[in-house]
Amino acid sequence: MSRYTGSSYKQARRVNFSISETGKELARRPYGPGQHGNARKGKLSDYGTQLKEKQKVRFMYGLNEKQFKKTFKEAEKMKGIHGTNFLRLLESRLDNLVYRTGFASTRRGARQLVNHGHVTVNGKKVDIPSYRVKVGDVISLKDSDKNLKVVEESLAKVTKRVEFITYDEGKKETTYVRLPERNELNADINEALIVEFYNK
Repeated sequence: MSRYTGSSYKQARRVNFSISETGKELARRPYGPGQHGNARKGKLSDYGTQLKEKQKVRFMYGLNEKQFKKTFKEAEKMKGIHGTNFLRLLESRLDNLVYRTGFASTRRGARQLVNHGHVTVNGKKVDIPSYRVKVGDVISLKDSDKNLKVVEESLAKVTKRVEFITYDEGKKETTYVRLPERNELNADINEALIVEFYNK
């Protein structure tokens, strides 16, 4: 399945959810894309509600369906709450943590940084966006890339970081200190609906 390369704003409006978690996509036009996007729609079925929840999270992390389902199956084998484990696995992706650090202003931009070989984990170059970062791993940029203009501009916009990472401003590196708690992740996601969707 090919990766979606269209407008993330259209995706956000389609599911009525800010996939950047900033609210910018819905600020001006809080309705679906297209000429009929503002028309009143009927109530979603249970299946439609579950599908919409799945798409919200899939769009947010930028995964195709095959990757998304594979990660869901991995979470199923872990101890604990399936839905919470699933979100933790998504948060542990390298591209997501590059975004959370502020090296890129979007997850799509973070994925590009990783793909182009600018990112290191524990001092070694990693160019796989889906790479699973472990607690204690240190994420940084190659020494020659630490002053990239796009990175500097993105870091300048950061006002707050999630508490499950620590950032060393002098070294420009992030440590993944622990797995996130559920209350630290997006409250507008109902992961139980995703579990229901795949367990039908």
